[in-house]
Amino acid sequence: MTTDVTIIGAGLGGLTLARVLHVHGIPATVYEAEPSPAARSQGGMLDIHDYNGQLALESANLMDEFRSLILEGRQAMRVLDPDGTVLFDKADDGTGGRPEVQRGELRQLLLDSLPADSVKWGYKAGGTRTLGDGRHEVTFAGGDTVVTGLLVGADGAWSRVRPLLSTATPEYVGKSVVETYLFDADTRHPAAAKAVGGGSMIAPTPGREIFAHREKGDTLHAYVGLSEPQDWFAAIDFTDAAAATARIAAEFDDWAPELTALITDSDTEPVLRPLYALPTGHRWDRVPGVTLLGDAAHLAAPNGEGANLAMLDGAELGKALAAYPDDIEAALTEYERAMFPRSAEAAFEGTEMHGADSDNNTAHGLIEAFTRHDQPQ
Repeated sequence: MTTDVTIIGAGLGGLTLARVLHVHGIPATVYEAEPSPAARSQGGMLDIHDYNGQLALESANLMDEFRSLILEGRQAMRVLDPDGTVLFDKADDGTGGRPEVQRGELRQLLLDSLPADSVKWGYKAGGTRTLGDGRHEVTFAGGDTVVTGLLVGADGAWSRVRPLLSTATPEYVGKSVVETYLFDADTRHPAAAKAVGGGSMIAPTPGREIFAHREKGDTLHAYVGLSEPQDWFAAIDFTDAAAATARIAAEFDDWAPELTALITDSDTEPVLRPLYALPTGHRWDRVPGVTLLGDAAHLAAPNGEGANLAMLDGAELGKALAAYPDDIEAALTEYERAMFPRSAEAAFEGTEMHGADSDNNTAHGLIEAFTRHDQPQ
């Protein structure tokens, strides 16, 4: 393959693509806006599924390294009523297909698997334009430019590459989450730690829910979900951590104290994260020399599939390019033909399972959905 490959974004999807290309002897350059790998926290835990994310890691020849990152016991799952009653408690018996790892450690694993000069840090894409003959130019915030024969947008929700292919933009899904952390949970926050258990815990109600999981180092990481318009959140001053915490907690004032402690006892300031999505089934007509993967292609409300799909996108695109080294358009066509329905199906299933506004968004409704999902098809 003689076409130069430029990847915008050093998230899990872009790095998986670079790694699979490297496995097949194809060089690629990744441009990342962040100034360094440690510039910011990389988020919490990810469950990497045996039907997509793990397949990507197999294509990247990284399964042994991945297994060394797995946090044992974290596939345990419990569902609670708002009054604290445990209605569903599934232990991690080691046979589940969704082992948990820290996102930052998985990203570092991918970075370490690439040649040292593969990722260019501190390059924030500002704009892109088509030059013709399948070539595109990317302009970075500092004024630098790069021209490439194959441009891959792995640059997330607000992709600067996407406008080359589509006019679609992410829209607010009607729900936001407030993120909190409780450190040294077993000793400093024992009631909340007991409620969460050894893995993940969710307490759902229509329009309100609390999800938490146990990370490394005795840390509880919680996401407090509220289905409200953005104006509702704009009225809360999140620069005043105490006031913001009190306002969010007030929405759960009749919940069990061991659950509301995940809000009120946070050891970090509450962080508001509005949720956005592209239209389900988002797709585009083939444009020579450019494509998208991950959230840039099919951003959806969190449903447990986003990182897995991004990695699978990267792996499948890498394999397609290796299979058609002399025909980039054939490779991109094959990749997109499979990616479009795969991502649409995942987004639809996520909506079915996670309708926060639904009257069925209760502990009993979630347990029924879990049971239905686990039954043989």
